[in-house]
Amino acid sequence: MLTSSASDGLRFAFGTLTVLPVRVHRWDRGAARGGMLAAPLAGLVVGGCAAGLGLLLLLLGAGAPLAAVASVAVPAALTRGLHLDGLADTADGLGSAKPAEEALRIMKQSDIGPFGVLTLVLVLLAQVAVLARLYDDSWARGALAAVVSAAAARLALTLAARTGVPAARPEGLGAAVAGVVPRSAALGVTLGVTVAAAAAGACRGGYDAARTALAVVAAVGVADLLLRRCTRRFGGVTGDVFGALAETAATAALVVLCLGR
Repeated sequence: MLTSSASDGLRFAFGTLTVLPVRVHRWDRGAARGGMLAAPLAGLVVGGCAAGLGLLLLLLGAGAPLAAVASVAVPAALTRGLHLDGLADTADGLGSAKPAEEALRIMKQSDIGPFGVLTLVLVLLAQVAVLARLYDDSWARGALAAVVSAAAARLALTLAARTGVPAARPEGLGAAVAGVVPRSAALGVTLGVTVAAAAAGACRGGYDAARTALAVVAAVGVADLLLRRCTRRFGGVTGDVFGALAETAATAALVVLCLGR
């Protein structure tokens, strides 16, 4: 049976990171800490739904390309497109070459600039291309990639919420979760997700176990590079930055998973 604290953490994770009908009862730092630690579990559910729809379309004879599109569309739908919106806004902010305050203002605008559009197009094309190749190779490789990339995307959020990472604004989701996760806990979750990914990949053999674990490590590594860039550029993290980190990590994981045989 879940304790009240664990239940509040799960509610925070699913209530803020998905559109699933989960009501968040607490918005304090303790609930935010539990939510960010549970973020990969939300990713596991999102990835499972993405893989499920992709496999259903394969079973119905729709083919690998359409299955790949569906597996990319599901995470977007289950997050109301907020991660993709954050990716576009962050690209516009980074590409603006403006001072931090003005860049943050650009990121809050409702329209999307050329940097955002280009980044969105390239990222979505990369995700669909990788999943199409993997589904064409094997339904199991495609499904595994959809799940692992979604979990790795949310793991990047856990690491971005670690102690020492400041918020760029005093309000918003970024401020609510910035610095709430102890570094030791973030590393522990990272190790757990990596080991779980390797175990899932091991169902297809030792090579896939190593590749799947490497995909998680590469995902959080690339996301952390972007995180460092954003904290230097904006003075900290925002909700948009968290969305950008998730999409960056997911794409990096997928790219690694399609390499090799």
